[in-house]
Amino acid sequence: MEEFSGYVGLSRPTVSKYFNDPSSVRKKTRDAIEEALRKSGFKPNLFAVNLNRRRSNIIGVIIPNALDPFYMALTRRIQLIAAESGFLAFVFSSDGRPDTEDDAVSTLQSMNVAGAIIAPIGTTSRNSALRALAKDIPLVYVDAPPDDEASFVGSDNRQSFGLIVDYLCRSGEPPCFFGMPEVNRNAGHRREIYVDAMETAGLKPMILDIAEGDTWDFERFAFEEASRLFERRETLPTRTIVCANDRLAFGVIAAAWQKGLKVGHGTAFDLRVAGHDDHPLSRYACPPITTVAQNYNEIGQLAIGLLLKKLGEVDDDEDERLRRDQILLKSDLMLRASA
Repeated sequence: MEEFSGYVGLSRPTVSKYFNDPSSVRKKTRDAIEEALRKSGFKPNLFAVNLNRRRSNIIGVIIPNALDPFYMALTRRIQLIAAESGFLAFVFSSDGRPDTEDDAVSTLQSMNVAGAIIAPIGTTSRNSALRALAKDIPLVYVDAPPDDEASFVGSDNRQSFGLIVDYLCRSGEPPCFFGMPEVNRNAGHRREIYVDAMETAGLKPMILDIAEGDTWDFERFAFEEASRLFERRETLPTRTIVCANDRLAFGVIAAAWQKGLKVGHGTAFDLRVAGHDDHPLSRYACPPITTVAQNYNEIGQLAIGLLLKKLGEVDDDEDERLRRDQILLKSDLMLRASA
């Protein structure tokens, strides 16, 4: 910065003022700095600048799987809105590993981030670096909250599972439940809500007996477990299966195809399979998956909005939902050929 200030012929405070807010300096000064930037190729070290600030303009994002289209869509929305508000959003993947999540938290602390949006792993609020981070900066959770008190933006599982269970009961045999590995609180929560929805309908819940595990490879897990179940298809309690998420439904449908079972709605088919989340690829499955839709863009928009509100950057008058610390969104039923 000292060398660049000398090169452009201005004081360092004036140059720093430009980098903090280009509109805060006169046009003639701004033009001179920008011309010098083009000629010199100088770029300020954003990490050094942020370390020197009381509060940086960096926001951290930690997700379990960078390759999952759900998290890709979510983080893209967060990054776009953060940029519009003058913040840089850096995304880290925990790959579903507690130690990697802790490493990502340590990296965020070293970057002096202003706040963070986290899709946490684990079935309970574990004694991890996240708790320490929450003491220093505001956090907003997405996908699954670590506990009932955390700031959270996500789907209203009670509404969405009630919706899909009600439809399946009205349109054919009541569904049995194909659960997900215990990788976060959604696993147990969605199972409990399925049970409540069936009992509300006056029906006995039917939970399929599948292996325990903590893998994020949902498609493989569901394929292997469904293949085992289909070896004795006569023991299935019903011909309708509702999966805890669409990625499980991909595996179940693939296992059915391999066993020669037809998946679809009507007397010509052997099974009905439904999911949850409206995964971006669910409409292109064979057959396309009946599911309930999460609004990824809205979740991302509200998560960054809630975080910016905590940072004092936005007024909750812009969206009354930001007045709440936990925002649960309604889901829509997506009727497709699988059920």
